[in-house]
Amino acid sequence: MTTKAFQRIYTQLEAITKATVSVRAQGVSNDELATVDGRLAQVVKMKGDLVTLQVFEGTEGIPTNAEIIFFGEPPALNVSEDLAGRFFDAYGNPIDGGPAVEGERRQIGGPSVNPYRRKQPSQLIPTGIAGIDLNNTLVSGQKIPFFAGSDQPYNQVMAMVALRADVDKIILGGMGLSNDDYLYFKNEFENAGAMNKIISFVNTTEQPPVERLLIPDMALTAAEYFAVDKNEKVLVLLTDMTLYADALSIVSNRMDQIPSKDSMPGSLYSDLAKIYEKAVQLPTGGSITIIAVTTINDGDITHAIPDNTGYITEGQLYLRHDTDTGKVIIDPFRSLSRLKQLVIGKQTREDHSQVMNTAVRLYADAANAKTKLENGFDLSDYDNRCLDFAKEYSSRLLAIDVNISITEMLDTAWELFGKYYTKAETGIKEALIEKYWKEKEA
Repeated sequence: MTTKAFQRIYTQLEAITKATVSVRAQGVSNDELATVDGRLAQVVKMKGDLVTLQVFEGTEGIPTNAEIIFFGEPPALNVSEDLAGRFFDAYGNPIDGGPAVEGERRQIGGPSVNPYRRKQPSQLIPTGIAGIDLNNTLVSGQKIPFFAGSDQPYNQVMAMVALRADVDKIILGGMGLSNDDYLYFKNEFENAGAMNKIISFVNTTEQPPVERLLIPDMALTAAEYFAVDKNEKVLVLLTDMTLYADALSIVSNRMDQIPSKDSMPGSLYSDLAKIYEKAVQLPTGGSITIIAVTTINDGDITHAIPDNTGYITEGQLYLRHDTDTGKVIIDPFRSLSRLKQLVIGKQTREDHSQVMNTAVRLYADAANAKTKLENGFDLSDYDNRCLDFAKEYSSRLLAIDVNISITEMLDTAWELFGKYYTKAETGIKEALIEKYWKEKEA
């Protein structure tokens, strides 16, 4: 063994399997990172001085005299205010041409906040997207996924949320991003002049898939610094959790673990939960809210990834293409925010709940009318008005390109009610109708 700048180097392997190597070494810690023949590895088992390392890219071609260099610590991130406005790789190294960040060194992947230190979420997070703010209002400390087809513009939606959300810090964790997506995020953030509050950790398609496994922990370590130490409201955006789970599957297969449902590892639930459970509202005012993208193949929500995600998170947001308007909308039928009742009517206007429920009910009536039309049945006057309402409701309130305040969303909905329906047809309380009803202009 030779020593070089605090790194321990060994050159004699004891054993090699498909995914691991073993070496006799001293002073090694659990989860410590190393390179084996230039490939990233991590300590997964120690028995006396026999150390087993998982080689992320597999062990094919590694000789028994390969050089093993221990890093001297588990994965860690330097945290300070200087993280803001920067782009980093999966190891926390800058990829934006800027200097390395100085600060307190913190290990990533620690435990979530003690329940004793948690507070019930109660702060509204407006995004400017009506399909979210009006129908599926987000609350600080919430964890919620976007379920989207791989052909839908979910990264553009994430960028919109990042630029519109009323929070102190936005932390992006990009897993398996194409170079185009990476540059898109970078250009959008820079052009909006919002770099001072955005921190990005990025793994691209050109980099090893297993490096994606470090991205959420890097992002959440930074989030905990700003939320816990600085009492700031932090929004963490993770995209794409399906690619994260695929990387888990790759590692699991190389470790010869028996796969569970849909070829996913049996630990999938706990692997996802340790990420999502980092969402928290702290009594001091700081919070971590997590919005993650889970791409779904052929709309199959029974797949292990969305299925497990649904058990852990507090609702879901569905993106879909609306054939009537040609726009991408937040689907009002399949989307749900389980915490919205904590802020609706309390931090928003008194009519929010009634307006939300009425609009979705009338949109459902339009769906029924559309089914009647497709099956050759005659449509009533009410049916036709519902179809007209649905098109305008979809384009003016459900579409992801709508960027207005919650008050403007409510006013728009009242305008549509007055345009297409009678007061009685809406079923809204008389007191609210007297206060907010907008008569149709002649």
